[in-house]
Amino acid sequence: MKRFNSLAILVLVLTLVASCSCYGLGPHETQDLIPRDTQSLLLPSFKRSEIVGLVAGFGTTFAALPDLIAMFRRRSSAGMNPRMATIMGAFQILWVYYGLLIGSRPVIIWNVIAVFVNFVNVSAYFYFVRKERHS
Repeated sequence: MKRFNSLAILVLVLTLVASCSCYGLGPHETQDLIPRDTQSLLLPSFKRSEIVGLVAGFGTTFAALPDLIAMFRRRSSAGMNPRMATIMGAFQILWVYYGLLIGSRPVIIWNVIAVFVNFVNVSAYFYFVRKERHS
């Protein structure tokens, strides 16, 4: 626990140092701090930020998958809370809308997939609950 606290303090201090280093700079100086979003060398039709968004979206989209797999293996709804998946699904629908508003392919793609994963999660939960009640 002490090691975790030390790590948390280190991250906090580094974040404050990075944030404070930008304080007091004029508008022309801060423009130099903004990374340029160039085309990806691997996929020229994508910007670099879209590649990072696709990689990051992969992890957050499939975060609910281990619970879904465990539920199918157990053939039981035990340990599953459908409220969390329902709430996540509702907000992921908002993320899809946001992605459409800003025209971000990674935001749209991953959140459409995440809505589907959450829908399957909630559906499986209710299927197993119904099955357990009739048994």
